Amino acid sequence: MSKKTLVCVVGARPNFMKMAPIIKQLNYLKETVSVYLVHTGQHYDQAMKASFFEQLGIPEPDVDLGVGSGSHSDQTANIMLRFEPVLDAVNPCAVLVVGDVNSTIACSLVAVKKQIPVIHVEAGLRSGDRSMPEEINRILTDQISDSLFTTERSAEANLNKEGIDSKRIHFAGNVMIDTLLANLQLASPFAETLKDYCTSDAIKEGGYALLTMHRPSNVDDPETLTRLLQVIVDISEKLPVIFPVHPRTLSRIEQTGLSTLIASGNIICLPPVGYLQILGLMKSAKMVLTDSGGLQEETTALGVPCVTLRENTERPITVEQGTNTIVGSDGNKIQACVDDILITGGKSGRIPEYWDGKAAERIVEDIKSLYF
Repeated sequence: MSKKTLVCVVGARPNFMKMAPIIKQLNYLKETVSVYLVHTGQHYDQAMKASFFEQLGIPEPDVDLGVGSGSHSDQTANIMLRFEPVLDAVNPCAVLVVGDVNSTIACSLVAVKKQIPVIHVEAGLRSGDRSMPEEINRILTDQISDSLFTTERSAEANLNKEGIDSKRIHFAGNVMIDTLLANLQLASPFAETLKDYCTSDAIKEGGYALLTMHRPSNVDDPETLTRLLQVIVDISEKLPVIFPVHPRTLSRIEQTGLSTLIASGNIICLPPVGYLQILGLMKSAKMVLTDSGGLQEETTALGVPCVTLRENTERPITVEQGTNTIVGSDGNKIQACVDDILITGGKSGRIPEYWDGKAAERIVEDIKSLYF
């Protein structure tokens, strides 16, 4: 049997956590398949990329397209232009994409137009909000994919409604949880991460809230950003808040003149941190406030209450079975949810089906039977 090449695409930090366990499993098939890893450079912070790749055990990419920032159209177009020559040179048996970033749809479009099968991991998630660029990326990628791997059973119903045959759909579980479980014992102690930003006795285990916030709907509108940060300052009077600040969010805070507001509360601001650092901060938190999709899943797996600063979620299983509560940007709802967690401990939740650390094994087994 001749050896085949599978192109695997990552573009942004959430992709790294999803791809790491898949590559690990594919390496067990190295006699029959060669993995060719493409990093589009959609997230282009070299230090952060190196940190995540090293911590997650991801090999250096075979090629970095170096796309960098830009509008959604610029970024998507540039990825497509730079990805096509890679496919011409490599001639893979399939292209595997994960998640819902611009790299996901851009590389899928190039592959399908060259009649190369597309494998989409984390298919079928829907928020119902088409104002989110990620929602458009999800819908379009699923429509042109040949094999769709889902994290929860409700995703198949979403795909069926959009005319996708169940024969193309495979329920595999959540590869993000594979990565979390594999690295939980390696997570950096929260005190170690915070040592340069506060005194050692200022923050206790389970005695702080972790905040992440980066979505345009929350940070691009000055009124919304001001309202959210004022609520966070109020919360910090009850519970210290640890805030690793996304570069996009930091830029908006500075442009809007809100640095003084943050400084008025018990908020400990950090620069962006690596995966093992955020994992350590998350598992030791009293609660997590976030607009991230991945953290909704990870908090459910860890049993940590999650307050989601969005009007909807593409991961409803984290609300129905997990520890997640959707509150949007309404200050009263956020305060009420936080107070409930402080009083009652919040939702305990349970671990969803197939969030067991073996999703990548199931995915690779199916890929093997379909393509190798």
